[in-house]
Amino acid sequence: MAYDLKMRVWRGDAEGGELTDYTVEVSDGEVVLDALHRLQATQTGDLAIRWNCKAGKCGSCSAEVNGRPRLLCMTRLSDFDQAETITVTPMRTFPVIRDLVTDVSFNYEKAKQLPYAELGPRDADGKRRMMQVDVERGQEFRKCIECYLCQDVCHVVRDHEDNKQHFAGPRFFIRYAELDMHPLDTHDRRKLAQDAAGLGMCNITKCCTEVCPEGIHITDNGIIPMKERVVDRKYDPLVWLGNKIGLRNRDDDGRTEV
Repeated sequence: MAYDLKMRVWRGDAEGGELTDYTVEVSDGEVVLDALHRLQATQTGDLAIRWNCKAGKCGSCSAEVNGRPRLLCMTRLSDFDQAETITVTPMRTFPVIRDLVTDVSFNYEKAKQLPYAELGPRDADGKRRMMQVDVERGQEFRKCIECYLCQDVCHVVRDHEDNKQHFAGPRFFIRYAELDMHPLDTHDRRKLAQDAAGLGMCNITKCCTEVCPEGIHITDNGIIPMKERVVDRKYDPLVWLGNKIGLRNRDDDGRTEV
């Protein structure tokens, strides 16, 4: 059944903009992205939206609906009262390019700073082996579709622009965690995560977990364990004693300390 939906959409660019009111006809079962596409087709053909798969798997259509970071293609109109005005704005943490499209290049710059996996020598038969439980442990983090909703909602960068230089954000903390728990990777990223990525600035509010469309337990399974490993290395008296008496400890460049 069709009905008229009231929408308030942010229109503008890097120089500024404002919320504009629209009324658009929608149908039961549609999502917010459908309504915006109908706006493009019938009223405002120059509305800028980033999207691709419309299946919740590409992470392109990230925006904020009524102030909450969401994927436009996965936010059903049935979640709202038909008399309610739905407000759609660009992700607040990133610079606006135009309308609902933001510049997320901050995330790609942070990705460049993360060392890739460095695997040790192969077994005698030329293969590398790891336990199935170790394979499965990192699978959760590989579900990330890089929608950057977790980055958008993280108040460390959302409310403090100056922190971006020193803070990688939850999307990359789970990448640090995944690589750090890989049994074949020889690169120790704990010091890098603390010093360069700003892991210590995260106060584990779990807001990133709440908005993840893939249901990744970013805080509990990624950030907190990574914090624990950093603390173990830095403050655990047994680790300190082991280093003093000559036990080997991997450094961040892959070398060993004695």
